Amino acid sequence: MVLRREPTARQMRLGIELRRLREAAGLTAVEAAALLGTGRVQISHIESGLTGVSEQRLRRLTSHYACSDEEFIEALVAMATDRTHGWWEEYRGLLPTSFLDLSELEHHAQFQRHVAILYVPGLLQTEDYARAVFSSRLPELTQEEVELRIRHRMARQEITLPYEVVLHEAALRIRVSDRATSKAQLNRLLELSEADHITLRVIPFDVDDFAKASSTMTYVGGPLTKLDTVVRDAPHGSVLIDSEAQLNTYRTSFHRVEAASLEPELSREFIHKLTKEL
Repeated sequence: MVLRREPTARQMRLGIELRRLREAAGLTAVEAAALLGTGRVQISHIESGLTGVSEQRLRRLTSHYACSDEEFIEALVAMATDRTHGWWEEYRGLLPTSFLDLSELEHHAQFQRHVAILYVPGLLQTEDYARAVFSSRLPELTQEEVELRIRHRMARQEITLPYEVVLHEAALRIRVSDRATSKAQLNRLLELSEADHITLRVIPFDVDDFAKASSTMTYVGGPLTKLDTVVRDAPHGSVLIDSEAQLNTYRTSFHRVEAASLEPELSREFIHKLTKEL
């Protein structure tokens, strides 16, 4: 079987979950391979996402691993048999892989939560705001690279999954460009806050004890809680977090941030007040 040159985040997650099941069962890759009548290298390739696994083989593996969680098995089967060729594939080779991985995550997500401290999240940005953000990157991007990123970001905004976002006042006040761009962005937030699938909350500067809940993050809900993913920005690109212990930490963090924020109606009033100051 031809190996994948660049497995997607979804393909790698499937392999990670199969490896976790194998390790929980106390089996080595050699022992797992023997159960399928194949070699250790094949198991290694499956667990690294470099090659796929058929539904039949996946079910045999989960049976040998004594996995009795039927919902989880069906979710893994869906991942293994998915042949989606998403809109983001047109950007493969043109944008960093992390952009495509995020689009794929969002496409399969059940919901998304976001905490933003310094910038308005990409799903809520106007085109001019996004252009200002990308134009400020170091090393500098070419005009073509900037426009590609903007086009991809605007396409991501077509999704209508339940989206909860908490914005710190800093993200609302920082001018990534000029006054007109900032005002247009605030008005866009007011417009989007009325959408049925979006819940927008604001944390004002004067909230006490915010340091306990000041972690920027994107939390993407999977078909099951154990298949959730947290996306964190890093200097070299996005980092995907999927260990259960860390996911629990970020769930707690989001609920703390949410508890410290204004209710949606008060948040709209707060944003409306800021627009009057511009």
